[in-house]
Amino acid sequence: MSSPTTMTLTRPDDWHVHLRDGAVLADVVPHTAYQFARAIVMPNLKPPVTTTEMAAAYRARILAALPAGMRFEPLMTLYLTDNTSADEIRRAVGSGFVKAVKLYPAGATTNSDGGVTDLKRCMGALEAMQALGLPLLIHGEVTDADIDLFDREAVFIERVLQPLRKSLPNLRVVFEHITTKDAVDYVRDADGDIGATITAHHLLYNRNAIFKGGIRPHYYCLPVLKRETHRQALLQAATSGNPRFFLGTDSAPHPKGLKEHACGCAGCYTALHAMELYAQAFELAGALDRLEAFSSFHGADFYRLPRNADKVTLQRADWVIPDEIRMGDDTLVPLDAGQLLHWKFA
Repeated sequence: MSSPTTMTLTRPDDWHVHLRDGAVLADVVPHTAYQFARAIVMPNLKPPVTTTEMAAAYRARILAALPAGMRFEPLMTLYLTDNTSADEIRRAVGSGFVKAVKLYPAGATTNSDGGVTDLKRCMGALEAMQALGLPLLIHGEVTDADIDLFDREAVFIERVLQPLRKSLPNLRVVFEHITTKDAVDYVRDADGDIGATITAHHLLYNRNAIFKGGIRPHYYCLPVLKRETHRQALLQAATSGNPRFFLGTDSAPHPKGLKEHACGCAGCYTALHAMELYAQAFELAGALDRLEAFSSFHGADFYRLPRNADKVTLQRADWVIPDEIRMGDDTLVPLDAGQLLHWKFA
């Protein structure tokens, strides 16, 4: 059977994106807003977004960066700390625009130094989230120096996630940017209200991409790309139709000089061409008919938000991903720069 030349989808949403702050917003926000109606915006700024008041101010800056006439709704999150209070959770829920709280184990990824050191210290906030139905978004890696980098997600499930969900069984959880078969199996089979986001780069690449022909820093992200068996498990989950799995790009802009660096930053920039990358992955799996549910339905349903009413179109058309794009006073390198894509968001 021949492949389609166009695909019309309900407008998708991005349930995990980094937009940064300041002058770069004007260059970064339009890429996400062009493809997605809504996005869950990560709070790991400097300083992190730890209060509803800070989230409101950040939301205003994002909206101010939108080009005239472009419609986009940033869905805000708070950065969970050892000191987050139950009262702050109640303020967040009352705001209407804070849709989740993000758990970064301290030191797990970019700007996570102020993250949680011990979940017992923020149990009051977590209990309030459980009572009010506010989801907890989890960067699921342990940070112990004695745990191999490639095992940190699997160990997190055993040591942190399972005990947490046993103690708070009604807490709504999103296991962010999962990268392993262990995470797929856990999310698929676990009891309770749990979902997981999957990135396009984890669907398309295994860890060999980081070392192909030398160190390839633009394929370095956290959690890091894993073995091919894990990529295959993620692809099966994303294309399975299971509503627990949905789109989250984890698109993360970093200046070119900080990626191509002796200690390069973690993160892949995919906001420019996210839906094209997902379409490529789903087509390789022979599952283009499952892309709409993964990108447009499952996440909205989990967050108890209405599905978008408008439509978008992907056209079969070859185009080359730019080598660099503007990022404030710098440039950034999008994932797969210089490579050919076979779908174009219209």
